[in-house]
Amino acid sequence: MPYIEIKAYPKDEEIKKDVASDILEVFAKKWGCKKEAITISFKEVDPANWQSDVEDKIISKNTNDMYILHGNKNK
Repeated sequence: MPYIEIKAYPKDEEIKKDVASDILEVFAKKWGCKKEAITISFKEVDPANWQSDVEDKIISKNTNDMYILHGNKNK
């Protein structure tokens, strides 16, 4: 615990490693858990499929769970 899954357009491995490392540091510090407890994954989504696979299936159906929605604070 916790498990963090990030859906995003494809990026190179170095960018994903850097982002995962930054998220690990911030999450461990702010959430107050050991780094060993955190798991982070990336699920790449083709830009052509973003609307149908992410916006329609996930985001639009879960807006109440979104703390940031399209770049803006939602809660």
